[in-house]
Amino acid sequence: MDKQYHTQLAVGDVGRYVFLPGDPFRTDLIAGFLDDAKLIAHHREHKTWTGTLNGVKVSVTSTGMGCPSTAIAVEELIKVGADTFIRIGTAGPVKDPEDCEKYDGTIVTAAVRDEGTTLHYVPAGYPAVADRHVVAALSNAAKAKGMNYLEGISQSKDSFFGETDPDSSPVSSRLKTRWEAWRRGNVACSEMECAALFVISSIRRKRAAAIMNWGCMDNTIQVACDAVKLLIQEDT
Repeated sequence: MDKQYHTQLAVGDVGRYVFLPGDPFRTDLIAGFLDDAKLIAHHREHKTWTGTLNGVKVSVTSTGMGCPSTAIAVEELIKVGADTFIRIGTAGPVKDPEDCEKYDGTIVTAAVRDEGTTLHYVPAGYPAVADRHVVAALSNAAKAKGMNYLEGISQSKDSFFGETDPDSSPVSSRLKTRWEAWRRGNVACSEMECAALFVISSIRRKRAAAIMNWGCMDNTIQVACDAVKLLIQEDT
């Protein structure tokens, strides 16, 4: 039974539905929301648990930080049978803070490809768009829980400190100008993985979306789990 090089996963190790946090330690937290979760593999930044929701196999795999390692995780998960992905994570608000404070986080519908990984897949004009069915499941699950998530666009970037400390960069003026463009363009949040997830899922004909929060992780995980339950019902 051949295992994937980076994730050390083989066919049968994961379900078709996979949650994708960045942090390997966060997989432990998400696994606690699954039934009968078991640790499957932990190699490099990729840690995988598999359990069930509504009796159906569901997995969680950490991607690590940034689009390069996310691309590796998604490609290898697809090779072993996964086809539906929900990224769970934290993000920084791009919109005005007083506007973002009205929401628990963002259900990401598309991503600005402000990174380099996806250029190795398709030209820059290709959109990074989430699957509408997965977005709808997340939105419906959030509403059922009384949670208020903004649906909107994320900026996927390569440099964390380009956002948080642009003045330290020799290209600070460029970074600030682009950030203002995203803000005025109604981009909701900023993170480092969605563009790769969406582009690869689209070209491989799989489904993906993301739900990001400003810091309250448990509620976000519960909404994501409820969304998968809705997708299971629809897919059966």
